[in-house]
Amino acid sequence: MQYDKRRRFEEESTERLREEGIYWETEVAGLKRTIAAALARQIERREVSLSELARAVGTSRAALNRVLDPANTSLTLATLTRAAAALGCKVKVEIVQPR
Repeated sequence: MQYDKRRRFEEESTERLREEGIYWETEVAGLKRTIAAALARQIERREVSLSELARAVGTSRAALNRVLDPANTSLTLATLTRAAAALGCKVKVEIVQPR
């Protein structure tokens, strides 16, 4: 019962966002928030400063701040992959069918 209500809510919400023409912007913003939070968790776990990480990645602190900014949806896979590798992690991207 709860699953059906949730699914109906998601379908109605998606339809409303599409009607308003902002569905894709909302999807991208949510994905960027998830990426920024995951990277920030790894930075915190490893107790690495942004300056140290920037040096390891070969970029500037400003570039890393943009990667970590959940509102900034501009992100290259190269920068993300290098940052993850410098933290001892890998990036996994999945293309899935919607529920």
